[in-house]
Amino acid sequence: MTAIKSYIEEKRTMFESYLLQRVEALQAPAPLKESMAYSLRAGGKRIRPMLLFAALETYGKEAEKGLDSACALEMIHTYSLIHDDLPAMDDDDLRRGKPTNHKVFGEATAILAGDALLTFAFELIASSTAHSPEQSVKLIRMLASAAGPEGMVGGQMADMAGEQKTLTLPELEYIHLHKTGRLLAFSVMAGAFIGGADERETSLLEKYARHIGLAFQIRDDILDVEGTEEEIGKPVGSDESNDKSTYPSLLSMNGAKEKLTEELNGAHEALAALGRPAPLLEAFANLIAERTA
Repeated sequence: MTAIKSYIEEKRTMFESYLLQRVEALQAPAPLKESMAYSLRAGGKRIRPMLLFAALETYGKEAEKGLDSACALEMIHTYSLIHDDLPAMDDDDLRRGKPTNHKVFGEATAILAGDALLTFAFELIASSTAHSPEQSVKLIRMLASAAGPEGMVGGQMADMAGEQKTLTLPELEYIHLHKTGRLLAFSVMAGAFIGGADERETSLLEKYARHIGLAFQIRDDILDVEGTEEEIGKPVGSDESNDKSTYPSLLSMNGAKEKLTEELNGAHEALAALGRPAPLLEAFANLIAERTA
């Protein structure tokens, strides 16, 4: 676990510097750029871009080759959090231990900052010199699919519709495979695509990504019960107070932990069948399952 944390720290420094430089260089109103940068700086572990880098390195490619795609991914993830925190949606005051964007900049600026991050993300990939035009078009399509109505946004809609209802396990998994899982899957699939994975390898990595996407959310649900506000950066029990179905509420805490182990094993089985060493991806699966924030 120490090795993967060192890897993340090394790549995160490079990634965050580039990410914020791209926002700072924009010819845009200062308050808009400040609002965009505020939420980007909140950061967290940068699991999604780091997974993209890890997939690239599994195929012997330098992480820098995926830098623009990783930044685009993180911008879309960040925009979704800004909008998710708004009063019309989750109405949260804290995000990663800091006041949410609309609490600092106001609702109108927060909405526009989210809009700006979403649209600038696609410009980043389209203008990247790291890929051929054909590769850029494929990456844009992949990311748009992961983030749009059949992906993250659709999952968010289903999540809101499921509040104050007791969902079935398939309904809950649909939400999380889309709201959380699709962007995590893009991380792996984009790295594999840029790295040159063949069809068989792509299929196995897609299975890996599906398993870690569910594992990520199950762990999130467990932390919402067993974590601390200091660790998770938001009030403990917020899902329960919002009347949301969770893995512990449907399966019991022990059942949720068993399900987490099942998804983790599935991720490792997919990697074992890959036919090439993937130590970074293996370590990320363990990290996701054991994280405390």
